[in-house]
Amino acid sequence: MSAQFKQAEFGALVGVSQPAVSDMLARGVLSAGANGGVWLLEYCRHLREMAAGRAASGDLDLATERARLAKEQADKVAMQNAISRNELAPVYLLEEVLAKAGARAAKILDTIPGTIKRREPGLSADTMMAISRDVAKVRNMAAAVTLDDLREEDVFEDQDGQAPDDSQEAGD
Repeated sequence: MSAQFKQAEFGALVGVSQPAVSDMLARGVLSAGANGGVWLLEYCRHLREMAAGRAASGDLDLATERARLAKEQADKVAMQNAISRNELAPVYLLEEVLAKAGARAAKILDTIPGTIKRREPGLSADTMMAISRDVAKVRNMAAAVTLDDLREEDVFEDQDGQAPDDSQEAGD
């Protein structure tokens, strides 16, 4: 096998077409100008790599592609199962639920100053203004929460690092 082979001869030896041999030469699987023995070793190495799932860069590896497809299909089935168990919901639906919950909470927060004034009629106007400001601050902070805020330690801290209930006593 120390003689050089023509592409068609090598293809006949290993059971592939001449264009397939030409393609292997172009991709660097076979060394141009090498003898038949070297080509046979390179071809066998290529077959072992393909069988082991280690295709050369740019080559499609059937085993890897099948594994990737199987994983995607399993992910799809898992997602469908989660949806049927009501563990997942579309984003638009979650947005609607959160908007409705936020609107309800805002209505309740808006009633706090009036409720306090009815229960404690002797509170000063300054105290009531401070309560109204704190309620508005909490409402606005809740309305401004974003997905990035959920990753932070405490969403409801003001610029001074204090939660609204840690602020100074209202102007008594």
